[in-house]
Amino acid sequence: MKKVSVIVIIMLGIFVSCKKETTIPSPQITPSAPQEAEIIEPAGDQCYVSSANNSTVKLSFNVNSHQEVNGKLSYNLYGKDKSEGTLIGNMKGDTLIADYTFTSEGVSSVMEVAFLQKSGTFIEGYGPTTEANGKVSFTNKKTLKFDGKSTLLKVDCTE
Repeated sequence: MKKVSVIVIIMLGIFVSCKKETTIPSPQITPSAPQEAEIIEPAGDQCYVSSANNSTVKLSFNVNSHQEVNGKLSYNLYGKDKSEGTLIGNMKGDTLIADYTFTSEGVSSVMEVAFLQKSGTFIEGYGPTTEANGKVSFTNKKTLKFDGKSTLLKVDCTE
């Protein structure tokens, strides 16, 4: 019995000695002055045109402060029917991804389009597409090719 009580006393001593409370002073945090929110003004109307091989592509749009794009797009490709319509989408970094709602030969259609903004131009992107619910969309936006075959140059919007 004495052995048990000696062991219990030793164990209690160890537990009590291990439970030392140490106080760590809290770090002093000095608040900095609040910064003003950066306000990005809308970019206004922007217009781009590509004219090559008797074909013309015209793009005009406005970007708001939320990077939402609203505008017009028209294709007048040599040997093909002209199509023109509205463009609604978003700027994601340097890439414009939008739905192009257009009429060609009296039929209304929706097609996803992509343009890469580079050095004051917009380069049209191409890639595999699928059709679902009456809309043609890119199957994988990460694999789009912007090869410069259709490069639109910035022009004055009054043209």
